[in-house]
Amino acid sequence: MALSCARLCSQLSLVRLCGLRTNSVTRSRYSPYVSYQSSLPLCRLYSSTKVRRGIGRYVASKLQLANAKYESFLKRRFPRFYQLYHTFMEGFKLLFQDAKEVRRIKTKMFSEGVKYQDLPYRDMEKLRQFRRNMIKAIPLVMISIPPFANYLVFVLMYFFPRQILIPHFWTPRQHVEFRGVYHSLRAQHHWPVLKGLESTSHRVQNGSLQGRLKDLCAKMQTGGSPNVSEILAVRSLFSGPPLGIKRMRVDHMRHISSLLFLTPRLPGFLLGRRLNSHALELLQLDRALSRLGLHQLTDSELKQACYVRGLNSDNLGINQCREWLSRWLQISSALKESEVSLLLHSIVFLSANYPHVLCRH
Repeated sequence: MALSCARLCSQLSLVRLCGLRTNSVTRSRYSPYVSYQSSLPLCRLYSSTKVRRGIGRYVASKLQLANAKYESFLKRRFPRFYQLYHTFMEGFKLLFQDAKEVRRIKTKMFSEGVKYQDLPYRDMEKLRQFRRNMIKAIPLVMISIPPFANYLVFVLMYFFPRQILIPHFWTPRQHVEFRGVYHSLRAQHHWPVLKGLESTSHRVQNGSLQGRLKDLCAKMQTGGSPNVSEILAVRSLFSGPPLGIKRMRVDHMRHISSLLFLTPRLPGFLLGRRLNSHALELLQLDRALSRLGLHQLTDSELKQACYVRGLNSDNLGINQCREWLSRWLQISSALKESEVSLLLHSIVFLSANYPHVLCRH
């Protein structure tokens, strides 16, 4: 309907334009002082572009009005479904905004020749999080491609929001609940990692380093929290054998992968590559954060930064989160790229007993 109206209006404007041109030519035969240019403003009044724009604005306003009435109906008659519907709509808006932001960052990197490690902290974190979200969202999109499959997808999204949806489509209550669930799954691997370190310590040839590693594991197992200096004292063990990323046992790598929410069901050589890639990415993210400064982060950004590095920050205060993240950055800033295995193990060293230590004090 809108297309036919636009076509009709364009034809009318063409007829009027031809009529004006005919009249101007006729008048020029008898009145040479009448200017042909004086008819041009009249032509602009009947521009088909303006007609199309007017119709587009009219249709958009009608759609907005219908959508507002529909949302009002849902909110009044089906409040629980309205909350789900509203969360989905806001989630799509946030996802679209993230896509635009990622496109801007990628364009800047391409046009200005900016490397990934030189990006500001927020741009680097945006790229990292968007990539992980898309990896989780792509299977859901593929399932919804067949006809009428979107109804099945909607059912799955309703009953399995944590497994199916990305955080954009979680409610605030689900954010806290699901982050707690994920952290409890991650915390199940703290003890196996410590047991793996303890058993590995017997294979360390250097007696001094062996004693320091054993003391570190014993302190963690008794509920203590090691100092930054105690962690850095064993850094040389994590650059080569026996605890370098490519030198660890496969079962130990599987537990470390679970700390990063990576699938452990891969061959050993693939596990090593993925761990090394994510560890280097985390190290670059830490360096960008150090350049920015912790005081520049908002409260939500501070809690998210702690959560990414292994600490469930939902039940902690802002000062506690800042103090913990400061200790993490002290370790990270002292490490070389060949020592990133220690950075991954610091997830256990710094976060396993942190809330319990606070409770005792």
